[in-house]
Amino acid sequence: MRYNLNKCEDRVRQPVAFIPPKSSPSVASHSPQPNPHSGRHSKNLPFLNPLLSAHPTCVKTLVLEFPHHPSLPPGVENVKDIGNHGNVPIINALAKLHNPIFHWFNSHASPPVAIISDFFLGWTHHLAHQLRIPRITFYSSGAFLSSVSDHLWLNADTALSLPVVSFPQLPNTPSFRAEHLPSICRFYRGSDPDWAFVRDCMTANTLSWGRVFNTFDALEGEYLDHLRTQMGHHRVWGVGPLNLPSGSGSMDRGNPSLESAAFDASKAAETQPSRGSSIWLEGSGGRFIWVMRAGSSPPDGFEKRVGERGKVIKGWAPQVSILSHRAVGGFLSHCGWNSLIEGVVCGAMILGWPMEADQYVNAMRLVDNLGAAVRVCEGSEAVPDSAELGRKIAEAMSEDSPQRGGPRS
Repeated sequence: MRYNLNKCEDRVRQPVAFIPPKSSPSVASHSPQPNPHSGRHSKNLPFLNPLLSAHPTCVKTLVLEFPHHPSLPPGVENVKDIGNHGNVPIINALAKLHNPIFHWFNSHASPPVAIISDFFLGWTHHLAHQLRIPRITFYSSGAFLSSVSDHLWLNADTALSLPVVSFPQLPNTPSFRAEHLPSICRFYRGSDPDWAFVRDCMTANTLSWGRVFNTFDALEGEYLDHLRTQMGHHRVWGVGPLNLPSGSGSMDRGNPSLESAAFDASKAAETQPSRGSSIWLEGSGGRFIWVMRAGSSPPDGFEKRVGERGKVIKGWAPQVSILSHRAVGGFLSHCGWNSLIEGVVCGAMILGWPMEADQYVNAMRLVDNLGAAVRVCEGSEAVPDSAELGRKIAEAMSEDSPQRGGPRS
């Protein structure tokens, strides 16, 4: 379908609907009109408060009741409340908003002229087609991951049964062992209707009018170009990094304390990774910050044994502020995309320990393609040899390391 966006040029106050990711049934609309549903409760609406506070007159919300799904406990409206196994039922549940949103569009006095929606919500492509408006897919992840995932979803019946999957059509011709593929692809079961719907959502993304990524050319330019070629148009944009450190001197790290490290909390709370991390931290002799999930704790006696050279943060931590601090020389990360892109922008040496989800794909880009990080361990079951891990980290964080840009003046 072709869309005439020129007709919007003289209607700059026309709204654009933004449908947030799978964790929220709230719809933010760039609209000057009052919100008739402002009194309806949403557990996820507070996440939009910074946006709404910054643009109180031009961004309005439409709150819709979270649809029921038999696999979701009552009251669950967010993946963080149930874990990653809730991705599939939440995606399927949110698709039930198709008709309510369609009817809202048709009853709106000045309906939105485009939809921007998260890549987990590929069903909104069909909604936009029905409304005869363009849909732009937003990715909080990177273009390399999308290039890999597009191929897997379009060829799921054959590719996902292989022990090793190669991608000769992609730049750098990557290949991955089956267990290192993105989790949401790896767990796909075509015989399950909920999973079949997820695949339809993901393949619909490849038909979007445009795609927007939290990335930038210097990091993934060749994969942005690849996606433009695959889609047959240039409406593929890298708009990142979306979370920049403040202050003009954040990239000038000077001579950081090379023994300092900041730790990603994404998996560190689980028993085996926690034990592996604690073994190295305790035996390294270096100074560190270890961020753990709320409700988790290091091994008994750990904090007393390491004393003042280590600080354990349980729960949320200001990661960008920590990584941009001059004293932090290295960042041991499980290679989630947001953490990696923050580490790159802040200029911290990234020490990769991928475990699940998209982490192996992200690690390949930073370590193998760009040489901008060092892989120090792999897998959620791994307990690295503390001496070997210490050696790798010391080498990576030395002033002569190529990942740190060589000697500094």
